[in-house]
Amino acid sequence: MMDVVAPSLAPVATAGHKLRAADPCAFVIFGAAGDLTKRLLLPALYNLAAGKLLPEHFAVVGVARSDIADDEFRRQMAAALRQFATGGVAPGTLDDLIRRCRYVYGDFDDPATYGRLKVRLREVADSSGSRDNCLYYLATPPNLFAPVACRLGDAGLAGEPDGTWRRLIIEKPFGFDFASACALNKELLRRFAEHQIFRIDHYLGKETVQNIMVLRFANGIFEPVWNRDHIDHVQITVAETVSVENRGKLYDRTGALRDMVPNHLFQLLALTAMEPPSRFEADAVRREKLKAIEAIHPLSEADVRSDVVRAQYAAGRVKGKAVPAYREAPGVARESVTETYVAMRLLIDNWRWAGVPFYLRTGKSLAARKTEIAVRFRSAPLALFRDMPVESLVQNLLVLRIQPDEGAALHFNAKIPGPDVRVENVRMNFKYEDYFDTAPSTGYETLIYDCMIGDPMLFQRAADIEAGWRVVDPILAAWRAAGGRDLCTYAAGSEGPAQAQDLPARAGWQWRAIA
Repeated sequence: MMDVVAPSLAPVATAGHKLRAADPCAFVIFGAAGDLTKRLLLPALYNLAAGKLLPEHFAVVGVARSDIADDEFRRQMAAALRQFATGGVAPGTLDDLIRRCRYVYGDFDDPATYGRLKVRLREVADSSGSRDNCLYYLATPPNLFAPVACRLGDAGLAGEPDGTWRRLIIEKPFGFDFASACALNKELLRRFAEHQIFRIDHYLGKETVQNIMVLRFANGIFEPVWNRDHIDHVQITVAETVSVENRGKLYDRTGALRDMVPNHLFQLLALTAMEPPSRFEADAVRREKLKAIEAIHPLSEADVRSDVVRAQYAAGRVKGKAVPAYREAPGVARESVTETYVAMRLLIDNWRWAGVPFYLRTGKSLAARKTEIAVRFRSAPLALFRDMPVESLVQNLLVLRIQPDEGAALHFNAKIPGPDVRVENVRMNFKYEDYFDTAPSTGYETLIYDCMIGDPMLFQRAADIEAGWRVVDPILAAWRAAGGRDLCTYAAGSEGPAQAQDLPARAGWQWRAIA
């Protein structure tokens, strides 16, 4: 068996280490009527409450456009919790959380909305003792990030007087390209200091993602071989079975590259490729992650043509269900060249990774839902086994499964029982659910808790966001120059476009199967 010590999926105390409750605060949700609030944020807050990690003095303040009373908002939130809670609800915990809910109505561009919010926050502070600490969660469309932040600043709700704190949580996407990301960061920093801004990436709340650093740096069997001398290549996959469904109008302006690569995939790459930080502390960890992204070899237009594949799903079947072509989805242009799949081969220009390709891919309407990092090690010398079929001797492989089955697997060669020497590939499998008693989670619990206690380790800084877009911008430019001539197609429910297989095939490899 393989034992790996790791923090639990939600922030749960371990033996000898009791986590403290978060600081007293008001949790303000802009966009409180939306799906993100109902499906993820509220269930995450419930799980924190059930784990005794919410402060005694705590309130949820929803901000949305509908003119409803507190009681109606509480009724809606209670109904959402009963529907979307990850593991059922205990009446006492649910009632306690719901009674803490307040509501402010108004348009996000209207200064009067922020006047009403200011009054409500004063009432909350006076009645609950939250000391004016505020966590603003922007569960809004991206075009509202900067306007809401500016309105908060103009209303005097961004400052941190008398030892209180104000923090701003922003969902992705962080910009549309390098220029817009820089402009967004500039606007945010006009009202909030960098230490107040928490750019959230829910993938970093996944247990296996957080465990990458523990696996690498707390185990002497891995760190000495985590380099170009022992690793042949790395594959990072984020595959989804869902289509664009009813989000076609929004997705057609974004695409798989913008939606997934500069944030999710590059964060996975950074955690895999980063150098050991000097200490397990936010600035040190984020500094090394940034260096890894900055070391990605810049792509020329010729590199994009040879090392990047974009594709769009055609009609097919996903898990037995018929899926129409992307261009048939509501809101999608009938001649759209927006990609729903992207694969790429990247190199990292530093001493540790020189010459080691990193293969990244992500797409919608694929054969299975799977997020994983697969590290392929180089072959041992095979002279001792020269008389055996070469195909029976496989390279060692470490697979870090992020979703849906969180864990890790180590593949290696072993002798088949019997009088002669025959070799077969075997797998040593570790599953979190088998080793740890972890409650069902949304993936947001750790991130929200860290925001409340002011720990920014799992969040991106302005420089991190901009570094990712620097890598992606040349790809976007090359695609614009090509028009749609380089766009491939793949059947919904398949492994992706055949052209993507050429990326690892040039080195004699193939992608790991998704399904």
